[in-house]
Amino acid sequence: MARPTIIDVAKAAGVSKSTVSLVLQNSPTVASATREDVRRVMAEIGYVYNRAAANLRSSQVGLIGLVINDLRNPFFTEFATSVQMALSEAGFAAVLANTDEDPKLQQRAIAGMVEHGVSALIISPAYGDEDAFALLERAGVPALQVLRKVSDRTDLFPFSVPDYGNGGALATRHLIEEGARRIAFVGGVEGRAVTEERMSGYLRTMQAEGLEPHVTLGRPTRAFGRAEAEAAPGRFDAALCFNDLVALGMLSGLTHKGIRVGHDFRLVGFDDIEESGQSLPGLTSVHCDIEGFGRRSAEAILAWLNEGIRPPPEVRTPVTLVIRGSSRATESA
Repeated sequence: MARPTIIDVAKAAGVSKSTVSLVLQNSPTVASATREDVRRVMAEIGYVYNRAAANLRSSQVGLIGLVINDLRNPFFTEFATSVQMALSEAGFAAVLANTDEDPKLQQRAIAGMVEHGVSALIISPAYGDEDAFALLERAGVPALQVLRKVSDRTDLFPFSVPDYGNGGALATRHLIEEGARRIAFVGGVEGRAVTEERMSGYLRTMQAEGLEPHVTLGRPTRAFGRAEAEAAPGRFDAALCFNDLVALGMLSGLTHKGIRVGHDFRLVGFDDIEESGQSLPGLTSVHCDIEGFGRRSAEAILAWLNEGIRPPPEVRTPVTLVIRGSSRATESA
């Protein structure tokens, strides 16, 4: 008769292989009732833990799952690179998946990572996917939500994000100080929390100054920004864009129309990707320190794994405004 395996235990107990592994490692992340069920099944089917083999496996590099909603966007690429490098320095390897904003693809990616025994996950999630977090809860795998919050169970899945609301306020206040009065907020998908948060500081500041807000939402792409540049001159004298991609699209479109950005029209982006400092004129942008944010995200998940220090339910990190020529004519490009 074949010797029972960890997969046999998982099937009999109705849990994932990763959960059984965590029980064998005496992980505090597994609920006591689940731990008792798994140990009962081990005894019933005669499973014997091969500690020598486990020690051999544990001597290999640990795996952390990194699930990103859109790696085509340089903002998320820079974040993923920063996380991967920080994990590598600590002796862990990142298993990377780009979900392309597809909830079904995200579910398959997370399920595959759990089955292959990742120790934890860092997730910038696609919207509309609560099932993936239910899977993680059942598996007992530590998971950190970053940049976007999809699950409200921040007691189980802590959430970390730059202070987008303050970033919007800083940018809007700067445009007002530069003389702009008809300021539009451009880009962002309607109904998404990240859109509402980035827009909140803009709306709050416009209201405080007695100025009428103008919001035009849409996919946060260069193409959308360039299309919006057609209608902006004459209607508005400035724009705060949802992200730098929209702003760079507007910059291109305005320049094509002969509008001098920074003189005739003031423009601010959000994220401060590398290209923002290389455009002509340079793009003023809300700097989220995404490299530092990625490094701190890696440190948080490692402290959770290695020391049992669960991150706070919600963390918002500081942002700053990097002023360049697109919003201030006196600034060099």
